[in-house]
Amino acid sequence: MSLKPGLPHFFSQAVIDFLEKNESDFITLWQEQIILDQADVHKEKVKENGYLMYALIKNTLLDTVTEDDVQQLAYKVAKERVEANINIGDFVYNVNLGRSLLIKFVLQSDVSRTQLAAIIDQINTQFDQFCYHAVTKYTEIKNTELEEKKLFINQTHKDKLAILGQMSSSFVHEFRNPLTSIIGFNKLLRTEYPNIKYLDIIELELDQLKFRITQFLHTSKLDFIENPKEIVILNDLLDEILNFLYPSIVDSDVQISTDIDPTIKIEAHKDEIKQVFLNVLFNSIDAVIQREKPRIIHLTCYLDAKRVVIEVSNNGPMIPLEVQETIFEPFYTTKELGTGIGLFVCRKIIEKHLGELTCFSDEHKTTFCIHLPI
Repeated sequence: MSLKPGLPHFFSQAVIDFLEKNESDFITLWQEQIILDQADVHKEKVKENGYLMYALIKNTLLDTVTEDDVQQLAYKVAKERVEANINIGDFVYNVNLGRSLLIKFVLQSDVSRTQLAAIIDQINTQFDQFCYHAVTKYTEIKNTELEEKKLFINQTHKDKLAILGQMSSSFVHEFRNPLTSIIGFNKLLRTEYPNIKYLDIIELELDQLKFRITQFLHTSKLDFIENPKEIVILNDLLDEILNFLYPSIVDSDVQISTDIDPTIKIEAHKDEIKQVFLNVLFNSIDAVIQREKPRIIHLTCYLDAKRVVIEVSNNGPMIPLEVQETIFEPFYTTKELGTGIGLFVCRKIIEKHLGELTCFSDEHKTTFCIHLPI
């Protein structure tokens, strides 16, 4: 079935005869003006497809073209444009250039303007149909490619996490038992010989090492230990964490201020939430030591509607906008010796608690914001 009823044959034939008489000039002019990227693997086919479109228009004027004919050519061109990986805008420009030149040539024929108006309308309709099918197919193919890439990336992340989970299990067996023994004997020494220097520092360092090992374990979903939730008073928990971090705070000459509502409580897995606060504060300390004094970290905790909001702000370097979401991806790190799993684990824990962890950064401060249900 044709796209639209044809014109009287002798008018259409007169235009076709005129086009064929001037075909060489028309094709040459179009090829001289088109955009053709030298990196285009199908650059020769661009010219070939232009001629095919020209032939399709001639057959349209004879009313011998179906929509399937237009669609097939459009799909062929769309596939080649995707393979060439060239800006689709170049393709649209070249098509419309061909349309404009073709209409200019048609207007020079001996056919009356009244009859030419209908012929030009037919030409425009065909070009519109062709562009629609080509761009639609191009977008469809591109979207499919993007989905396949996303699936590949997600699967790669899962594979990495699975491998890391296996590594973590081995890591635990190799290090947790001797570490537990050392922590235990250190406590005995503090009990039996309370005057020995540095035992408290050793205990703090061992606790930090234990924390790092636990952090590694949390990269595997299977390693979240489902202990019962408990009621946690955030003020008490954050005081405990700041006491634990005291040596790092003093050593880095960081000023920490707090504004915490002492009445706020949450129901949570305490060890997991503690790990989140520790990691965010560790990152904040690492950030502020990159700048001159004063090095400032501010910790705020308040209620907002039916949520608890905890904000950890620091005056370290700005995190670029394009990185502010990427930092939560597994294995992404800006630290020379970083693993890229800390913030990924933190977000995973907060989401497990039906909360949200976000980051905002500008030239004045960087804020990590945690939302949790009351």
